[in-house]
Amino acid sequence: MAVVAITGGPGAPGATSTALALLLNWPLAEHRKVLLLECDPDGGAVLSGALQGQVEAGGGLRNLALADRRGRLLEVLWEQCLDLSPGGTGDRLLLPGLTDPAQAPALAYTWEPLAQTCQALDAYGCDVLVDLGRSGTHGPSAVLVQQADAVVTVLRTTLRGLSATQPRIATLAADLATQGTGADALGLLLIQEGPYASAEVSRALGAPVLGVLPHAPREARVLSDGGQTSDRRFQRSELMRAARSTADELRALVARRRVRLRPGGGYAPEAATAAPPIPPVQSVVGTPMVSMPPTAAPAGARHAAPEFTAPVGEPLAAAAHVPVPPPAPQPAYRPAHGAAAAAVAAHPSGLVTPGQALRLQAVQQTFVPDLGAAGTDANSHPKPQDDDSASAPAQDWFNAPPLSVHAPRPPVPQPAVPQPFLPEGEPGTAQPHEPGEVSAHVR
Repeated sequence: MAVVAITGGPGAPGATSTALALLLNWPLAEHRKVLLLECDPDGGAVLSGALQGQVEAGGGLRNLALADRRGRLLEVLWEQCLDLSPGGTGDRLLLPGLTDPAQAPALAYTWEPLAQTCQALDAYGCDVLVDLGRSGTHGPSAVLVQQADAVVTVLRTTLRGLSATQPRIATLAADLATQGTGADALGLLLIQEGPYASAEVSRALGAPVLGVLPHAPREARVLSDGGQTSDRRFQRSELMRAARSTADELRALVARRRVRLRPGGGYAPEAATAAPPIPPVQSVVGTPMVSMPPTAAPAGARHAAPEFTAPVGEPLAAAAHVPVPPPAPQPAYRPAHGAAAAAVAAHPSGLVTPGQALRLQAVQQTFVPDLGAAGTDANSHPKPQDDDSASAPAQDWFNAPPLSVHAPRPPVPQPAVPQPFLPEGEPGTAQPHEPGEVSAHVR
């Protein structure tokens, strides 16, 4: 089993097209498969490029974040794969990448479990190619580089390509030496566009050249923008033959490193005969987004979220079991001055709002119905009281039932009808003197 990370650099060297060429030409023994993962944080390019937008962009890498939290990373990984094998045999698979760079932060805690899953795919007899683009070698996704068996940097043999790649090669070598499997995992894959030979590039960058692909824009456009990959002329082109030679060299490098790092762990294609079966892979036509029912995270699962059990597409509030606390009580508004302050001051309890106090004060000053007096109904005025009534205790208006006092609506003026302007003194006209009088037109 081999895990090969493919990186690029500034200037669009063609890392994704190279990874796709390796996928289509990777040598496979019986019962073995090869899987290409588009793990570029800037987004994938195969769906809109080689597949020309014929596949729905609902699935892919972005669905692995939720699957990892539920402990179903490997299962959902197979569900999201597309079959790119020419005969539909399911042995050359693709996991589409992100459709928006804004989706990359959601995978911050998924890159490391994904790297471990790539190593575990040996039990399924599957080799893995990881396309990291130009920005996948640093940040959280760098763990895919550190745990890979081989790391390939694609560059063009031009002065601009070499100048942009030199600092990246130095950084990658130092990172692999301190946190990865060793600096000897790093190699170069050249696109022979410029005048520099392989030996010169290897000496200048301090890394071995693992393969050289010809500069063939016509054949490369089939991989980048779509075309007939099953055409015989394309399969026998110089570009595809060079990709097959590069794939053989990569397998040999992985076998040598595994023997050195893990004695007895060399490349053994025959070990895949007893591998567990892989679930059916979706066709390249009509790839719906995965629908995962809510399942409890297994005990000890990494990055488990037991409280998050809502299915895909449902609001999180439906799965929340924590009661929402009631809002804190707000203090009553008490104006500092004016008529509202005086009205509120008449009710020391503080439970009357300024608007209610002003309305009650207006009712007291104008009309106070005495519903308990004899001979008084709802449509009559109260009888005048004696002077002794002044000493009676005032009615408790706070405890009285609330009154609905609505101010009458002001009349809405009707829009004036514009009258034609006729200047006085014009011959043959007469101005009306009264409203409604009809003017006569005399000639």
